[in-house]
Amino acid sequence: MFSDQDVEWMRQALALAHKGLTTTTPNPRVGCVLVREGRVVGQGWHVRAGEPHAEIHALAQAGELARGATAYVSLEPCGHTGRTGPCSRALIEAGVASVVAATEDPNPRVRGQGLAQLRAAGVEVRCGLLAEEAIALNIGFFARMRRGRAWVRAKSAISLDGFIALPNGQSQWLTDAACRADGHAWRARACAVMTGIGTFLKDRPLLTVREVMTPRQPLRVVIDARLEAEPDLPFFHDEAPAMVVCTLDLQDPRVRSKAQVLQEMGVELVQLPSACGEPGRPLRLSALVALLTERGMNELHLEAGSRMTGAFLQAGLVDEWLVYQAPIFLGQGMPMAEPLQALTGHADPLEDPNQATRWQMIETVPMGNGQRIRLQRPGADQF
Repeated sequence: MFSDQDVEWMRQALALAHKGLTTTTPNPRVGCVLVREGRVVGQGWHVRAGEPHAEIHALAQAGELARGATAYVSLEPCGHTGRTGPCSRALIEAGVASVVAATEDPNPRVRGQGLAQLRAAGVEVRCGLLAEEAIALNIGFFARMRRGRAWVRAKSAISLDGFIALPNGQSQWLTDAACRADGHAWRARACAVMTGIGTFLKDRPLLTVREVMTPRQPLRVVIDARLEAEPDLPFFHDEAPAMVVCTLDLQDPRVRSKAQVLQEMGVELVQLPSACGEPGRPLRLSALVALLTERGMNELHLEAGSRMTGAFLQAGLVDEWLVYQAPIFLGQGMPMAEPLQALTGHADPLEDPNQATRWQMIETVPMGNGQRIRLQRPGADQF
């Protein structure tokens, strides 16, 4: 059904889609290549929401040469009018002879409709070329559209003997500059970067993307049930968008003055329910993920200590885990596997390795003087 040449052109479309890695949210990353008589006559990618889609850029570049061409698109062309017009109609009007799509669009408003419109107009349509790669590039968009929940990616750094910090809590820096830069690249592609109040007060992070170039900063989210964060921290003096999530009543006079200070600094304060229903108690994390999902966020990036990461794991909210391992032995300190119950789902120590959840190993990449291990929760991508 697909030739080696087809694969080559689709890989080029996927490479173009990757150019929108940090900018297209809440839309998917899409690339398009127009080929006529064995040569590229037009190409483009979607840059950001509200602007022309990849197909429109490619058609504009091709002009009259689009007539009779084959369009290789990394996602099904849309067949409805949203912020922009339907790409399927634009391809038909341009006289494109055939369309090869990597995969159908998971958006219920689009799925299958664009391809059906093309077929009805006499355009040859083939779908399914390099679908796995196309879905992986837009894993958060597919997760949000198909299961109604954003993709959550956690990040941790550990020593060879499994510690994330020294006994005194010091953890900066276990890994080297190469690993830290890679971590910032994963931040850059996310829609929001989250941390817990414990890590926030101890490490005083900015949660911004700094080690790599990016045209926009993701939303920075601090999970702070009792509103303990002080306005004088550097985090609140950065221009990148910020949100603090608590479980307190923001209209309570004891809370209102501090809340007002943060709000006047441009911080968005959000009150969400606690897991037990009592104000000031730990947040119901699923409510936070639901809120960010409703706002059109596809990928959420969690950088927190073992307790907050463990809480996300215990709630079944972590889909992917980036573990940066440094070639050092700390001997003692704060173990990654603490608290055990949160990480394993068992209150007592395991008696058999088969009781443990076996994560899927996606890749292990040597990096600087260490490595990045990328794991995926079993079944996380089965939408």
